[in-house]
Amino acid sequence: MGKYQEENRANRLNFSLSALTFALSVLWFLYGIPQKIDAQQLSRVITYQESISTDEEGGKLYFPSFVFADPSSDEVYLIDGRSRIIIFTADFFPLYTLDKKNGIESPQGLTMDASGNLYVAQSARDVNSRHRISVFNACLKWERDIYLKGFKGSESFVPYRIAVDKKGNFYVAASYYAGVLYVDGKGRLIDILSPEEEDRKAIITNVILDKEGRIYLVSEEEGRIYVYDKDWNFIMKFGEKGGSTGKLSRPRGVGVDNQNGRMYVVDYMRHTVTVYNRKGTFIFEFGGMGWGKGWFQYPVDLAVDNEGRIIIADTFNQRVQVFSSR
Repeated sequence: MGKYQEENRANRLNFSLSALTFALSVLWFLYGIPQKIDAQQLSRVITYQESISTDEEGGKLYFPSFVFADPSSDEVYLIDGRSRIIIFTADFFPLYTLDKKNGIESPQGLTMDASGNLYVAQSARDVNSRHRISVFNACLKWERDIYLKGFKGSESFVPYRIAVDKKGNFYVAASYYAGVLYVDGKGRLIDILSPEEEDRKAIITNVILDKEGRIYLVSEEEGRIYVYDKDWNFIMKFGEKGGSTGKLSRPRGVGVDNQNGRMYVVDYMRHTVTVYNRKGTFIFEFGGMGWGKGWFQYPVDLAVDNEGRIIIADTFNQRVQVFSSR
């Protein structure tokens, strides 16, 4: 009996040591590797530059969800999980924060026009129970709210991403809606731009305009981006649904680098940025899931500034990463 107990004790000890070794190996893999090795970058044209993780008071960013690079001022606008908009200089110095005291309650996305007016898509909250687009002048003072109207379900439509054209009209995407709304400056529906896939309308979750007025629509569900000219003539669609290299699992945002002729798509589920040429042909991708420089955890948005820098909302790492390109 004593021999059996001794063997049983030895087996339990060996099992405990094996379990401890396995746990330590997992922890080392998860937390050790990404901190010591830069993420693999499949091209010499993309270089990690810096990370942004604090506001102007030194407080930590909290799950950043949206980023916008103003082409006029070169300032960067960031929305984080504390329902605020943090403004950074072109050198990524935190400058100013817009929050509840400024009329920012539930920001989802934003855009700016050539005059410096700021337009913020906001969902309903206790203070204002209606979904809306809030308008701020060039001095960042609230002026008015725009309420969408003129279509079925307008009161329940939650604006998620917006873009403004040279006419002062808006493209408005929801988080789950077939197409994007095209509305005037008073929120009245003009038309709906709806790409189609195999006789079904694509669900669009993001929209941007480039300097030439081309319209880029992101479909997370289809794993594709649709491109139209300013007159709504279809140009192309690119991206292929999938979970392997060169494919898009859950694309959330797109950015256009006019200077270098590239397009960047951030993939929430693959933790990568996928790069295409202006014809929509896949070139390379960078990133991957991790915690160190150049790695991402569920990134949800990106923007490209006038210098061609790629600014990425690295959401679950609670930071923004900046990459230079050439």
